[in-house]
Amino acid sequence: MQQGLEVFLNYLDRSNAITIFVLAWLSIYFIITVWIYVGRYFVLRNEISLEAASLEALLMGSKSVANGSYLEGCFQGVGNRDILYMCRDIAEKESTRYLSALSVIASTSPFIGLFGTVVSILVTFSELGNTTTASLNVIAPAISEALIATAAGILVAIPAYSAHVFLKRKAYELVSYVEQQIKVLRSY
Repeated sequence: MQQGLEVFLNYLDRSNAITIFVLAWLSIYFIITVWIYVGRYFVLRNEISLEAASLEALLMGSKSVANGSYLEGCFQGVGNRDILYMCRDIAEKESTRYLSALSVIASTSPFIGLFGTVVSILVTFSELGNTTTASLNVIAPAISEALIATAAGILVAIPAYSAHVFLKRKAYELVSYVEQQIKVLRSY
């Protein structure tokens, strides 16, 4: 553990300001991804459970939706179609909250990492141009260190994309339960 920390600190010490900025940016992206995923997962899980229970109660003969359901304020016993679908739209909007942020993170992270790599390679070649001899022993480690930014970008993009797809599926499941409740309510 101590050796890994030393290697990382050495890497940061040798890195240029752009590379450090890129790695900091990707770190922030990763933290945002985890925060969105964890927060939205638990909210959606609870809402899906509530809407599923509400649908089950309706199918068992209840004449109203469960307390806390997205349709609770919309259904007054009359079941106006437009109002019910407006509440469905609200459920869809709420359930897909922050998905666009995950999409942006997933799509831009590799490019941010690639930008850091390109800048690092340019700096490396510029420094090598000022020396009289350059061998593979000098160039290979410098390029290897530059590629860390690309790897970091991909490392951030994969969980962001995965979280986006998983939460999108959960949002679809929630909206599906709301739509099924609307169909049951409209059948009365």
